[in-house]
Amino acid sequence: MTQRRQQTTRKIQNNRPGGFVRIISGQWRGRKLPVHDVEGLRPTTDRVKETLFNWLAQDIYQSKCLDLFTGSGSLSFEALSRGAESVTMLELDKKAATQLEINLNTVKATNATVINGDSLRFLSQTGTPHDIVFIDPPFRKDLIQDVITALENNGWLTPHAMIYIEAEKELGQLAIPSHWHLHREKSAGQVCYRLFSREEP
Repeated sequence: MTQRRQQTTRKIQNNRPGGFVRIISGQWRGRKLPVHDVEGLRPTTDRVKETLFNWLAQDIYQSKCLDLFTGSGSLSFEALSRGAESVTMLELDKKAATQLEINLNTVKATNATVINGDSLRFLSQTGTPHDIVFIDPPFRKDLIQDVITALENNGWLTPHAMIYIEAEKELGQLAIPSHWHLHREKSAGQVCYRLFSREEP
């Protein structure tokens, strides 16, 4: 294969959707939404997502959610489908952010906002309190600790917010605020995921 043909083939492949995410429950149950093949994108598996939303069953309805590394939108669309009042989606990759907008239009969701930008820069401003925050960054980028600090220092959390953290199993110890209490924790493959409940200090 010539170099030009290889480059053309690669370009076409990079513009193809990278698969789908499936909405498990709620008003869009069973819907599949396309995902672009973006480097480092790692949608939360159905197994993990189902467990998480079982944990959040009493909290998701009418909640204000913040999804800091939205990626495929798997968690955001599940929350919207299950009755979240609003979801703010942060996504750094332009193609992924555009696909999120397309998918919102597809399901006719008007209570979600996509922000194409850096999550830590976004969190550095004075925040609006949210009930549920999803933290599922690219693995091995050392982002989680700075996110936790910014959430607490800049007013992004309601007094009894729920904070979900999904990370690589080998991640070292995090400095979790003393008023965050581990609500649930599980592992699946190379992933460890935790849900914390916050009590206003």
